[in-house]
Amino acid sequence: VDNDRKDLDMNSNDVDAEKITRFVRMNELRLVTEYNPVTAIGVMQSSFELHLLLITDKMSPKHPERMRRYRVAAELFKGKILFILVDSNLKSNERTMSFFQLKKSQLPALAIFHTPDEEQDVLTLDEVSVERVQDFCNRFLQ
Repeated sequence: VDNDRKDLDMNSNDVDAEKITRFVRMNELRLVTEYNPVTAIGVMQSSFELHLLLITDKMSPKHPERMRRYRVAAELFKGKILFILVDSNLKSNERTMSFFQLKKSQLPALAIFHTPDEEQDVLTLDEVSVERVQDFCNRFLQ
């Protein structure tokens, strides 16, 4: 995950198939997966039921700092929510924006989606902060 090595302690007596599977699932994806035509199938077939999308302009000068904060928040929900980046500049992502009824003037925005029942919520942002992402996710989880 993001060039950071994680090790599972195999010397522990309580390691079983379920714990190994959980370890692999939690660490097989990047903290933030960029949504595009190549990754779309993997995102949709993910075992995660909750997807949090940051819909933003990757060309913005604020993008690197937004992504830094978004990754920090992703670490807090690792194994619970799949964090996804949607570049608003890609023509192929226009459908995603329209699904959440968002216009470019409302970006950046967070959109959370629960796949089994298609429940969703959207939050437009002035700026991405770890606290705002965390609060938004916690409210939806409750």
